[in-house]
Amino acid sequence: MNKNVGLLLAVLPLLAPAFSQEDDIQRPTLGIYFFFNDFKTAENIRATSLSEVLRNSQFGKLKEMSPGLALNYINGMSGHFDFAGTLTGSFIDYYKRDGTSLGQDNLLLEGDVSLKAKLFSNRYWVSPFAQLGAGISKYRVYWGAFIPAGIGVQVNLFDEAFFIFNGQYRVAVTSTVSNHFFYSLGIAGNIGGRKKNVNHSVLPD
Repeated sequence: MNKNVGLLLAVLPLLAPAFSQEDDIQRPTLGIYFFFNDFKTAENIRATSLSEVLRNSQFGKLKEMSPGLALNYINGMSGHFDFAGTLTGSFIDYYKRDGTSLGQDNLLLEGDVSLKAKLFSNRYWVSPFAQLGAGISKYRVYWGAFIPAGIGVQVNLFDEAFFIFNGQYRVAVTSTVSNHFFYSLGIAGNIGGRKKNVNHSVLPD
């Protein structure tokens, strides 16, 4: 019983409204992220199954992942929905769909636009979100398309900046792209003015 009460008291501050936060709608923000591409786990899932990978802990090791940097732009559409655009760059030895690599590191560029659906508005310190969009990639002379789908958590830092944790599964649409996971951690700062919900109620005559 005491453990449950302690857990509740620890979680409540995260779920309570951030009273210093006056924005319901996300202001325009620009962020920089550090990320890892994980092709190995996706390849293991493709070769066997998700349940097999989970059961046998066949996840890609950190040394098998390729790091990179990303720029991200976010603009709120409503209290619970944001538009997001991301450009990423990393030097990797690209994994082909048959599980083999090309044998040489080259620049992988990926750009995507997506819709973020947040569980809570920006009045809360912490807001989990789901994300879905469309993206394009370029590796050497090869162009491709993919679908980024994932979940994350956004942490409000005093109404001026945000820590954003995000994990995505990037689903290949074209044959020039391989499925892979994308894990990112970044910080974003406000670059625009406040947005307010507009009250459309009609005043009486």
